[in-house]
Amino acid sequence: MKGQTNKTVLAARLQQTLRRNITNAEQKLWRGLRGRQMAGCKFRRQHPFGNYILDFVSLDAKLVIEVDGGQHADQTRQDKVRDEALAQAGFKVLRFWNNQVLNETEAVLHAIWLAIEETAVDIPHPHPGPPLEGEEPK
Repeated sequence: MKGQTNKTVLAARLQQTLRRNITNAEQKLWRGLRGRQMAGCKFRRQHPFGNYILDFVSLDAKLVIEVDGGQHADQTRQDKVRDEALAQAGFKVLRFWNNQVLNETEAVLHAIWLAIEETAVDIPHPHPGPPLEGEEPK
């Protein structure tokens, strides 16, 4: 991933500030995404990419998840430009409102799960089980 982030974004250290000041909705969603709980995908939060800092991203599944507060109702044009730029980079972008994450958490997590399944990526499980009897370990 080196070289894919604007140096200005990194220099501002905004992602560190955002990680420290996580919203309630982001915190609730992070509980369901961290630790490879979601189909074995590793998610990162407040990850810098290009000119943006992504709320959540799985680089394995090429999936970006944005949790939008009320200010996004007034910036739909900027969000559309951002989503198009991410799509050009090969990412699928899912957007959820804060109140969706807070009040419909299971439905949001299910939508994320379905999006991962759509990508049909073979994400290796971090802890494979022991080989079956008669099989040799790989």
